[in-house]
Amino acid sequence: MSAETTTEELNALVRGAIEAGKLIQATVSQPRSKSEETRKIAVRPVLLKGELRYQFERFAGAKALHHNMAPADAADELLRLVERDYRQALLKTPENDIQILVSKKGKAAVLRGAPTAKAATAGGSSAPAPSHNRTKTYVLPEGEPVPFLEALGVMTPEGRVVKAKYDKYRQINRFLEMVSDVISDLPADRELTIVDFGCGKSYLTFALYHLLAIKERLSVRIIGLDLKADIIADCAKLAERLGWDRLRFAVGDIADYADADRVDMVVTLHACDTATDAALLKAVGWHASVILSVPCCQHELMRQIEQPLLKPLLRHGILKERFSALVTDAVRAQLLEASGYKVQMLEFIDLEHTPKNLLIRAVRSGSPASAQTWKDYEQFRDFLAISPYMERNMEHKVNN
Repeated sequence: MSAETTTEELNALVRGAIEAGKLIQATVSQPRSKSEETRKIAVRPVLLKGELRYQFERFAGAKALHHNMAPADAADELLRLVERDYRQALLKTPENDIQILVSKKGKAAVLRGAPTAKAATAGGSSAPAPSHNRTKTYVLPEGEPVPFLEALGVMTPEGRVVKAKYDKYRQINRFLEMVSDVISDLPADRELTIVDFGCGKSYLTFALYHLLAIKERLSVRIIGLDLKADIIADCAKLAERLGWDRLRFAVGDIADYADADRVDMVVTLHACDTATDAALLKAVGWHASVILSVPCCQHELMRQIEQPLLKPLLRHGILKERFSALVTDAVRAQLLEASGYKVQMLEFIDLEHTPKNLLIRAVRSGSPASAQTWKDYEQFRDFLAISPYMERNMEHKVNN
């Protein structure tokens, strides 16, 4: 339940969490001003030369800027952000998850939930023991049994990662890290609808449901779609066995999918060639808040690219193939930006595990793209003499 809170109560809440050393992490999101470039700010405790500091990580476009503050200054800054600049904040402590929602009139409401983050301890105390140079921590830590990972053969019932599945375990956690960064960009006032195109065996689909519905306790409905009926049947049986009634699977083609009128997040992992473009177009058509795409084989533009100035590159088949893949993803990023998205290109998993390690993460900005974005795309397209599937099938284009 939410309860409206006074300025004094909000002040005591924020300062109390920081001064008692109980703040494990905080996220501030949804800027009040459309001109604000920093969409999200993450706060976490760190130890610098043995002293407790709070690190503010500001995300602006593809950049992340860091600033460390003493506890008293951090409390002042966090309060200022909540009271003046942003509409939503999530504070995680050992006792509670505390969500602060600020209305358009500036009135704050507080929702308290069960804790979802665990703090490391030092000397037997309950205070967090942060470190500036931390060892790798996972969204799904080893040693904590996770039913869906056990069912998929990634974990033992005791929570140990099966040695042969360790790469898959790392991939799942890397994916969940990328999702965690954009949870605050999803609508917070209704049930979320998510579609995973080309879900395959659905390791990441199950992981996504676990993160959002189980760990974050969000109201969410996820649909996994794939062409292989036998795999879909197995996934549906596992979802039923887990009791996850808001996760369902269906057999179908990406381009023909029409079972949802509004989708908040679209996931497309390793959809072959132009199937990725079809999924991206569906997402744009739905005005999806978040898009996560890992492209697979990319053949369309390799057959099209022509540019005499690049002959030393294009005459080698393997170089042309790799160049064409980069061009394909550059086209997708530019067309997403022309459609009103902020786009990041991220490394999905380490290079030694797979060459298909690029993830396109796009977040709807809520403001129209500039005409220059489309002009830049046209110049790039014409220079390489290409006609991409994604552009050919867009329902509308940015005005020149």
